[in-house]
Amino acid sequence: MDPILPQLEEETRRRRGRLLFRHRRIPVRMLVPNFFTLLGLSAGLTSIRMSIEGRYDLALAAIVFAALLDGLDGRVARLLKASSRFGAELDSLADFVNFGVAPAVMIFTWGLGDLKSIGWIAVMIFALASALRLARFNVMIDEDKPRWQKDFFTGMPTPAAAIVVLLPVYLAAVGLDLRDALWMKVIVIVYTLTIGFLMVSNIPTYSGKLLGERISREWVLPIFVVAVAYVAMLVTYPHETLAGTSVLYLAMIPVGWRRFQRNLDRDAEAMAMVDDGDDGDSSAGIGVSNVQGSGNPDDASQRAKVEPAKDASTTDRSRVVELRTPEPRS
Repeated sequence: MDPILPQLEEETRRRRGRLLFRHRRIPVRMLVPNFFTLLGLSAGLTSIRMSIEGRYDLALAAIVFAALLDGLDGRVARLLKASSRFGAELDSLADFVNFGVAPAVMIFTWGLGDLKSIGWIAVMIFALASALRLARFNVMIDEDKPRWQKDFFTGMPTPAAAIVVLLPVYLAAVGLDLRDALWMKVIVIVYTLTIGFLMVSNIPTYSGKLLGERISREWVLPIFVVAVAYVAMLVTYPHETLAGTSVLYLAMIPVGWRRFQRNLDRDAEAMAMVDDGDDGDSSAGIGVSNVQGSGNPDDASQRAKVEPAKDASTTDRSRVVELRTPEPRS
């Protein structure tokens, strides 16, 4: 039998499988999350156009709208069980345009255009930082971490950075314009670069994912009232509300970092207790073997003194391991 024939048959089967995969029917529910993503991308592109035309209020509204849609597409995908690799890649591309390019263009046309290349380099670094942040997020998304770390991002997320970096625009709208003098524009450049650094840094920031999983019954009504009040303030006083939100978010970064460090210290102490328990087990095992091998008539009493210590150590270790074991990821 010709040895080439089996290879040709295998290649034919692979090609037929790829052809069937390309022409298979896709459920409509798989398209819904991508619709939200494309709608957000359209908002980001519209924001770029509005910034070029100098219509900064509409440009800002488009970025905020894109941020809201970015928070919905992932939840809709999980709700409909419509997550896909295509959707993840499309979401990253949309985030780069919406929260990297659009805010950079807005900052440049709003106040840094007079500085020519210096202003452009500043906003370009911000946009590049957002691309690096998204690439790192895609790489780290499958890492196995303790459950409590789900409540933290590594670095500032791009939607938050897009809102926070526009703080000079909010301040100008309420009367504190940082375009009046050269030194003020330098402050804007330094601030823009700082936000870009926070995106690519390892500084932990709150994600709020665990907060959204389960809420106590007594907190449902207060949270609902606060959410409605915030939306009303955002619609009525958008610049003041976004300015206050940006300042509050920046103030929460040191608080989140300290909480993250406390959780790390707690995990380190738990691991140390596990190691101590293992050392205690080995010492107790050696002691038992020595007692069993000796001819001392008090073997029974010595064995009774050793074995409870071993049991206690094992109990402590099991309790620590049970405390440290993360829940399975959904």
